[in-house]
Amino acid sequence: MTRVALISDTHGYLCPRSLQLISECDEVWHAGDIGSEELLDTIEKTRPLRAVWGNIDGTNIKSRVPKVQRFEIEGLDVMITHIGGYPGKYEPEISKTLLLNPPKLLVCGHSHIHKVMNDNRYKLLYMNPGAIGKYGFHVKRTMLIFEIEHATCKNLRIVEWDK
Repeated sequence: MTRVALISDTHGYLCPRSLQLISECDEVWHAGDIGSEELLDTIEKTRPLRAVWGNIDGTNIKSRVPKVQRFEIEGLDVMITHIGGYPGKYEPEISKTLLLNPPKLLVCGHSHIHKVMNDNRYKLLYMNPGAIGKYGFHVKRTMLIFEIEHATCKNLRIVEWDK
């Protein structure tokens, strides 16, 4: 079993409480808009990190993390990207991938709105953790914590704070 802290849109900021929750997980996944190399370093020192760059990230971050991560963990095929859309409204590049080889879990960021839903068309689970940083239009700062075991996501928890 692997316990995952899923975050996005930090924009260079993580509060102490979110860092504490991250430290209680096995891995951290960041769905882009990291915002600073210092933040990337802080997370990497805390737990193993799988991250992608977002539209606000500069060349230094882009040289350290990819645009898309695709990997298998606990038998689950996972794909992470920043701007991917959502079920019924995917970005064209993501739609092509989903038609040819859909993952079982698709993680996106960018919207600043947390959303977890099944996509019956592609037979996948979609997750967007919302935004954990303090910059942007979101009212609540959010992250997701869940477990992966035997190719299944379970015990999902949405954690939120006032902005």
